[in-house]
Amino acid sequence: MSKEKKGEVSVSKFYKITDDKVERIKRECPRCGKGVFMALHKDRLTCGKCSYTEFQKEQTKKSKQ
Repeated sequence: MSKEKKGEVSVSKFYKITDDKVERIKRECPRCGKGVFMALHKDRLTCGKCSYTEFQKEQTKKSKQ
């Protein structure tokens, strides 16, 4: 394998292969479609291509304890 350039991502990290099935690990962007994955941040999911963002619900202080 060649050394990755800065900014390139190995797409094989986004899939999990078990037996004869291929599972996607990351969520795909609903706007861009298949093959464009969303980045997982602390409080949101974002698409790097179209900037689509989905915010995740915050946990209340009581549920964290």
